Amino acid sequence: MENQQQDAEPEDNSWLQSRVAELENNWRTAMADLDNLRKRTVRDTVQVRQQERKRAAKELLTVLDNLDLAIGHAEADPKTIVAGVEAVRAQADLAMSNLGFPRYGDDQGEPFDPQLHEAVSVVPAVGVKPGTVVQVVRPGYGDAENQLRPAAVVVAKAD
Repeated sequence: MENQQQDAEPEDNSWLQSRVAELENNWRTAMADLDNLRKRTVRDTVQVRQQERKRAAKELLTVLDNLDLAIGHAEADPKTIVAGVEAVRAQADLAMSNLGFPRYGDDQGEPFDPQLHEAVSVVPAVGVKPGTVVQVVRPGYGDAENQLRPAAVVVAKAD
């Protein structure tokens, strides 16, 4: 009986060694796959950032082209220059909207919303409900979920 156990041990040991070698090989393969995934993720992230930067820059090209045209016509009628600048501003607003940051907060008289507004001043206002936007200092861009900047506003306070 002891002789059979001694004979069985070397066989079991070789099977275990084979199994350990197989598992170590699987582990090395998994680690190499993980390393490759990390490298690919970094490379893909850099590529996506570059594509988004290009998309943003392309949105601004039309605005820049039209600013160049406006500068070229600087000696024209002042009304024409103002109309040109207003058109360029509208194009810039459209570009921001196309990038996912629409302009908002141009309306006075709406209630102050801390999610969308930044109060830069509080003033007494007769005939206006407290907490109402009485002046827009700077418009906001974006929306409640994806805000680039809040609208800077002046808010009415209670008398």
